[in-house]
Amino acid sequence: MTDRNRPLSAAALDGLLLDTDPYLSCDDCFDQIDTYVEQVLANPAHVDVPMQVHLKACGACAEEAEALMDLLSS
Repeated sequence: MTDRNRPLSAAALDGLLLDTDPYLSCDDCFDQIDTYVEQVLANPAHVDVPMQVHLKACGACAEEAEALMDLLSS
């Protein structure tokens, strides 16, 4: 059971208040994540605003992207 009176951490609160425009769903993210990771590895200056916004706001997708980057860069 969770403690309903426990305050949110500053990081959790920041995550809830992030601007998610332009919107990208998790399904769309997973469809594009392999291409995005390959492009970032080939060019670290690569910019994909919807993907970057989504990865900043979504821990699950960010973890997937990080794991894929680790796999492809090793």
